[in-house]
Amino acid sequence: MEIHHGRHHQAYVTALNNALKDHGQLAALPLQDLLAKLDQVPESIRTTVRNNAGGHANHSMFWPVMGGRGGAPTGDLAQAITRDLGGFDKMKADFNAAGAGRFGSGWVFVTATRDGKLALTTRPNQDTPLMDGQRVLFGNDVWEHAYYLKYQNRRPDYLAAWWNVVNWDRVAERYAAAKAGTLGV
Repeated sequence: MEIHHGRHHQAYVTALNNALKDHGQLAALPLQDLLAKLDQVPESIRTTVRNNAGGHANHSMFWPVMGGRGGAPTGDLAQAITRDLGGFDKMKADFNAAGAGRFGSGWVFVTATRDGKLALTTRPNQDTPLMDGQRVLFGNDVWEHAYYLKYQNRRPDYLAAWWNVVNWDRVAERYAAAKAGTLGV
């Protein structure tokens, strides 16, 4: 994960900054707004911005939702998972299946609306639900760089083990922010 953070994530930030260096108004936008307005980004840098802003946003969400002790969520978040995703065990199974089934590189996410409704989705490459104006509650990186050194080609094993480090307190904070309309990246 140190290589993942220090090299991969940093490369997205550096490339995004370089792409936006001559576009001050775009560079000043909050990351989620930039991603929601990709159609306003000049064609000459749009793909670079899409890939690198998406990579930066996805990873900026990814790091803080880890570092916990796994387990299961509680409170409002647990109730929402039961209501919208069929319960914790079903959500985990569906999340893992979606992540394992994502062809090539990409992400698996749980999104949250302002009214607290949760949904499961995947995106290819560094695309993010932020590009569609949605908010990401949490997600997992299923690019090989996230797991290959430890798990080689065993993506399902990586996905199963990832739940042991989810920080449910942080995810619950993100859920409260989503419902308050303040959840950014």
